[in-house]
Amino acid sequence: MDDEQEAERRRLRKLWREYHAAHEEAFAVWRDQGYPYPPPKLPSMPPELVGLTCGAKTRAGTPCKRKDIYENGRCPLHGGLSTGPTTPEGKAKAAENGRKPKRKKRTP
Repeated sequence: MDDEQEAERRRLRKLWREYHAAHEEAFAVWRDQGYPYPPPKLPSMPPELVGLTCGAKTRAGTPCKRKDIYENGRCPLHGGLSTGPTTPEGKAKAAENGRKPKRKKRTP
């Protein structure tokens, strides 16, 4: 991918994040008001973002074509959510999960 295409992708991802931030802000105001009727007028998606794809490089070397992308601009396969616990408390809790005995299956 050349520099021009990369710059355009970055611009679109920035626009994507700004759109989601505005959407979340409008929704937060509505939530703080107790969800009154009618729902708020949410910002419309810019036309250049309609049909935006993930664009991450797949194993085959082609860009990912998934359109169900997160706020960060990546799809569930390439955007990654949690990479696991990062605090000592969270790591200890995760380690404890492996030591618990499994529940026995109930028979009807």
